[in-house]
Amino acid sequence: MTAASFKVLSLIPPMTQLNTPYPSTAYLTGFLRARGVAAVQDDLALRLVLRLFSRVGLGRLRQAAAKRNQDQARLGHFIQHFDRYAATVEPTVAFLQGRDPTLAHRISARGYLPEGPRFAHLDLGAPTDADHGVGDEGPAADPLGWAFGAMGLQDRARHLATLYLNDLADVIRDAVDPHFQFVRYGEQLATSQAHFDPLAQALATPPHLLDQELAELTLTTVAAHAPTLVLLSVPFPGAVYGALRIAQTIKTHHPSVKIALGGGFVNTELRDLREPRLFDFVDFVTLDSGERPLLALIEHLRGRRSAQRLVRTFHRDGSGAVAYTNFAEPDIPFSEVGTPTWDGLPLNDYLSLLDMLNPVNRLWSEGRWNKLTVAHGCYWKKCSFCDVSLDYISRYEAASAELLVDRIEAIVAETGQSGFHFVDEAAPPKVLKALAQELIRRGVTISWWGNIRFEKTFTPELCQLLADSGCVAVTGGLEVASDRLLKLMKKGVTVEQVARVTRAFADAGVMVHAYLMYGFPTQTVQDTVDALEYVRQLFLNGCIHSGFFHRFACTVHSPVGLAPADYGVTLLPLPEGRFAKNDVGFIDPTGVDHDTLGLALKKAIYNFMHGHLLEDDVRVWFAEHLERVPKPSVGRQRIAKALARST
Repeated sequence: MTAASFKVLSLIPPMTQLNTPYPSTAYLTGFLRARGVAAVQDDLALRLVLRLFSRVGLGRLRQAAAKRNQDQARLGHFIQHFDRYAATVEPTVAFLQGRDPTLAHRISARGYLPEGPRFAHLDLGAPTDADHGVGDEGPAADPLGWAFGAMGLQDRARHLATLYLNDLADVIRDAVDPHFQFVRYGEQLATSQAHFDPLAQALATPPHLLDQELAELTLTTVAAHAPTLVLLSVPFPGAVYGALRIAQTIKTHHPSVKIALGGGFVNTELRDLREPRLFDFVDFVTLDSGERPLLALIEHLRGRRSAQRLVRTFHRDGSGAVAYTNFAEPDIPFSEVGTPTWDGLPLNDYLSLLDMLNPVNRLWSEGRWNKLTVAHGCYWKKCSFCDVSLDYISRYEAASAELLVDRIEAIVAETGQSGFHFVDEAAPPKVLKALAQELIRRGVTISWWGNIRFEKTFTPELCQLLADSGCVAVTGGLEVASDRLLKLMKKGVTVEQVARVTRAFADAGVMVHAYLMYGFPTQTVQDTVDALEYVRQLFLNGCIHSGFFHRFACTVHSPVGLAPADYGVTLLPLPEGRFAKNDVGFIDPTGVDHDTLGLALKKAIYNFMHGHLLEDDVRVWFAEHLERVPKPSVGRQRIAKALARST
């Protein structure tokens, strides 16, 4: 097979993000083109949503809904108000794409869109004790005034339009597929599933409306590009079902086309893959950074390399068993992976949604950000809850600031967009400093945000330099705000240090979001109360602007999963199976009911983000869940005093 006749098509399957392309296909397409390989890409996740949320798509949805129990409130409301949905869906999508901003006036007036169950909470006014928080504003004045104020016309309209789409997504779940979600579509079919049976059963059922639409899109895309090899990038469990439906369609109609599966889900959950049925849908499964395995696979398909010389690749051998081949070859250096390209992706069609109302969380779903990595892997790679044994964490490589800014300038020129999300696990401060200096030296104007470690290297001077270069927000892991547990986690920071770093960013005008954790091994109720007291003080002292508590999950690739005795826990046996393996249960001798405590933590932080009850004793949040709440052992002025010492 000649190089001219070989073409690679990279696809983003449902569902990833709607506001911006997931970057994996852009990286691989740019890399392959730089190596002389014909490569194209498309985003079938976005195209499926746009097809569903159209006048024709809603007509098909109504036919499906009519066959269901219309006593369900959502289906009944949709069918009753169908004409209004059909008339408003395409203008509303165009508004969310930024094509018709003047529609904001009609949407904000609350008379244009049909309002289903998702709108019900708006008529309750601002957050109340019965919901997430407290407030004095009432519905008679302006139920969204607490969130957007008098001038936030566009934001208000985008939030209402997002609720409208969420109502329609609920109808899809009730009428077509109970697994449907905008991001985590069918996630439970794949997450840590030891057996392939749930996916196999779902894929064997007759195709429903979403499957039919996705099949039509797949066939149109394959016909347009005539690929030799299709790459399916699966970053999350919620993209596995869609990816395999795409593969199923290609295998049925174009059996000669080869299909390879890769991405974050594969890299974390399929490292011990032994399930031959997966290869009824795909031909190859590759692990870790895709550049080297892909070059080897292309050479193999061109007849220039045997199957025994594939790199980090699963395939089904002649006996029907799963074989894994990892011929020893060095990875492509990070400085040589090339510049990602978004050519072929429908950049003007992405939807800028506004679901979460706090300013930092909004960055995830609002606006189209160019996603870029400033270094491969993590320079710290010690955190005990992280998959530090895997390549995407353990192999750290940086590139020069000059090369990074070259890539940034090329991406801005191609996309016309100057916003960047640096998607590193933890962007290195040394690299960020050099990058900021180079951006300023060249006079390159961008806005950027990314994830960091709140380490002492981020001095007030460095934070200001990063802000001057375009940094608008940082996110970072405070995890459990407890010095004892931070040491056990090997975070390499203290709470007081985090306070000083976050305050330095805040003083430079940079928004700060803290990732928070509960349920870590040996975490007691006292630890949890103390952690919330620290978080309260960080909000009160203007160190952080938002945060999110998530429950700790032990994975088989983390230090906790690899050496549980070091953390005082006992792992539960993993179920026998040949498919996915990642999360692992454990027994913590403390016996704390972390799920119950989590309810209090999430309610508290919601209020803190809106400035409510920041002076109150944090025990009020736990009172309805615990008979006895221990008093915080942290002084109420601990963070204020730490900040005073740093001046």
